[in-house]
Amino acid sequence: MSLLGVDVGTTGYKIALFSAVGDTLATTYREYDVQIPQPGWAEIDAQAIWDWLRQDLQKVVALANGANVSAVSVSSLGEAVVPVTADRRILGPSLLNFDVRGEEFLPELAGKLPADYLFALNGNTLGNHYTLTKLKWIKAHEPELYDRTYKFLHWGAFIQFMMGAEPAVDYSLANRTLLFDLQNCAWSEDLLRVAGLDKVKLPSTVQAGTAVGTVAGHLASELGLAGDIPIIAGAHDQCANAVGSGVVDSGSAVYGMGTYHCITPVFALNVDPQRMIELGLNNEHHAIPGRFVSFIYNHGGSLVKWFRNTFAAADSRQAVEKGRSIYADLFGEMTEGPGSVLVLPHFAATGPPHFINDSFGLITGLRLATTRGDILRGIIEAAAFYLKEVVDALPATNIRIAHYRATGGGSKSDVWVQTCADIFGQPITRPAITEAGALGAAILAGIGAGEFASHEDGVQAMVKLDRTFEPDPARHERYRARFEQYRRIWPLIKEFHRELSTWQGEVE
Repeated sequence: MSLLGVDVGTTGYKIALFSAVGDTLATTYREYDVQIPQPGWAEIDAQAIWDWLRQDLQKVVALANGANVSAVSVSSLGEAVVPVTADRRILGPSLLNFDVRGEEFLPELAGKLPADYLFALNGNTLGNHYTLTKLKWIKAHEPELYDRTYKFLHWGAFIQFMMGAEPAVDYSLANRTLLFDLQNCAWSEDLLRVAGLDKVKLPSTVQAGTAVGTVAGHLASELGLAGDIPIIAGAHDQCANAVGSGVVDSGSAVYGMGTYHCITPVFALNVDPQRMIELGLNNEHHAIPGRFVSFIYNHGGSLVKWFRNTFAAADSRQAVEKGRSIYADLFGEMTEGPGSVLVLPHFAATGPPHFINDSFGLITGLRLATTRGDILRGIIEAAAFYLKEVVDALPATNIRIAHYRATGGGSKSDVWVQTCADIFGQPITRPAITEAGALGAAILAGIGAGEFASHEDGVQAMVKLDRTFEPDPARHERYRARFEQYRRIWPLIKEFHRELSTWQGEVE
C-alpha cells in the first residue's frame, strides 16, 4: 500500500509517493513562472501546469516500480481559482492573490462588510488577495468567461476534478474566498448576495479527508495506476503542511521557514474576535475536524535570498558550478547571537499586524568592522523578531503555543532553527521530512481511504522527527533585550517613511 500526495504552489509543485509508514518511495518537483501580462497582474497557466503534472505523475508511479497506490490527495496554494467547463476543459489562467485586479471593488465592499461582521461570519477581514474580488473582476471585465465557466475551482479541487473527482473543495480552501460561512461550513448566501456572485459557479464544500471520486479510467491507464484509485479532498497547503509535520492539536504550531516565514498555530474556535482583528489575524478551518488555524507571516527566506544575491553573488555562482549550496558557507560566517546588526525586515509588503505596503527595510549598527556574516545574522534575527511581536500578543486572543515544528527550506539549517528557538525561548522540533505539504496530503489520502482510523493515527504512522532544538537560557535573555530594541525601530521611523519612500521613488 502506498499513498500519493501532490502539493501545488504558486511557483512549483511537488509530487511524492509514500509508504504507509512515511518512507518516500518516489518524488519529483517542477518549477514554473508567474506570468505578468500587464503591470500589477499576476497569473499562472493552468493548462500548462496540468499537462506537466500528468507527465510527472506518470514518472513518479514508474519510479516506484509499480507500488500499489491506495489513494491520492492534493494540497494547494490558497486563493487562486481555475475556470473549468463541466466536461473538464480549462477556460483560462489562474489569477494569483497578489494580482491587483479586483482592487476597484474594495471601497464599496468595505461599506457593506464591516470588519467585525465579516470576521464573525467568515473568519477573515476584507482584502484584494482573496477570491471574492477576483471573481467580481472576471464577472465585470470578462463576462463571457464568467458565463461559460461551470465551476471556479481552487487548485487542490481543480487537480482532483481533472483527475476524475466531483467538483468539491475542502473547508480550508473555501475559507480563502471570503464567501464561506465558517461556522455553518457552507457558502454564505449573505456574502454571495453582497458580492453579486452566483453560488452555482462554486463547487460543493467538504471536510478535508473526504472521498470525492476515483481516478478516471483513461487517466489511470495513462499514469500506470491499477484499479479504482480513490481521490480524497486535500487542504490549503499551510494546513496540509501542518498535518505533514504532526501539528494537529491545540497548542502546537508550524514554524514554516520558506520564502515567507509563517507560524501556523492550531486552536479551538473560542478566539477573541476583536483582538484577532486588531492583530490582523484570520481564522480558518484546519484539515482536522473541529480545529482551526491562523497565519502569522512575513518575508524570511526571500530576505536571505536578497542577501545572497547582493553580498555573495559570485560565491553563489561558483557553488552552483560545483554542485553545492552556498548557504552552509554563509551561515558559517555568522558569529554567535545576538548580533551587532539590527534589521527592520520591511523589504517588501509586510504581513500582520500592520500589512505595510510602502515601507522599506533598514539595516543599522554598521561599522567598518561589520562583516557580511554580521548582516546575515541581523536579517535572520529580524525575521524571527517580526513574528515574535505578534506571537507575544496571542494570549489575549485565547491562542497559546506550547511547541513548534519547523518546516521549509530554512529549517534545514541547524543555526537558523537554533536562533529561532533562542529568540522565542521555546523548543522547536524539526521533522525528518521538512517539505511537509505532500506528506500531509498523503496522510489525508490515507485517512479518506480508510487506511488510518484517525488523523492522529496517520500522523503517528507517517511523521518521523529529526531533532529538537532547545533554547539556550543565556542567549534567550540577551535576545529579550535585543527584541525590545527592535520593537522601537518602526515607531521611530514611520512618521517620515512616506517622505523617504516618495524620494526613493523619484530617484528610481
